Amino acid sequence: MGRISIELVPRSRESLQSDLELVRTGFPQIDTVNIPDLLRFQLRSWDGCRYVKKYYEKVIPHLRAIDLDLKEPLPFAEHLQELGIEEVLVLTGDPPQDMSRKIYPSDSIDLIRKFKREHPQIKVYAAIDQYRTSMRMEYDNIKRKLDAGADGFFTQPFFDLRLMQIYAEMLQGLEVFWGVSPVTSEKSVNYWETKNHLIFPAGFEPTLEWNLRFAKQALKFTEELNAHIYFMPIRTKLQVFLGGLFD
Repeated sequence: MGRISIELVPRSRESLQSDLELVRTGFPQIDTVNIPDLLRFQLRSWDGCRYVKKYYEKVIPHLRAIDLDLKEPLPFAEHLQELGIEEVLVLTGDPPQDMSRKIYPSDSIDLIRKFKREHPQIKVYAAIDQYRTSMRMEYDNIKRKLDAGADGFFTQPFFDLRLMQIYAEMLQGLEVFWGVSPVTSEKSVNYWETKNHLIFPAGFEPTLEWNLRFAKQALKFTEELNAHIYFMPIRTKLQVFLGGLFD
């Protein structure tokens, strides 16, 4: 069977532990946690893994290439080894809003290559952004990431089963975590349309009911593929979303 992951934002140690308690006690279907690395919070993704490990064996921190001088040793390598982290998700990362923060001309392919060279025992997932460019260009990006050493992929959230089916044919034979994220406000709709260039399918509604219906369809789809799925309920109450999903 495929795995089910939940993406939990590490806003603070307390909030992360509260979310972990809720998920662990209420939703045994979930066996993996992935932790984004968001610069507006003090808790970095690899720091958040320390708390996740008390609840889950499988935890996947997100790592941003743009923050790293890849001529130097990876600053979190010993931390990952100490915690027994076996999987990471490598992203290029968006530039920080605070431009006083130093960034580097590193991209995800550079970091994947360095990671697999220096830490070959760790499984490295790369990102698929099905909205950023044409399907042809994204397929070429996928092949470059595989050539660099990527072991599998996390997609951007989907909102359309037809598009998932097309990508499933393209990604056949690869290990994939398919993304689903509820969008339940006009503000979120505008964000996805302007920031991520998403075109929502006909019939989409920014309601909890529509998003839960689609999440259940996506879960069934990945079960039939024997693939993985992750849920990213960023602006939806965790208890409400997961309670509706696994009712």
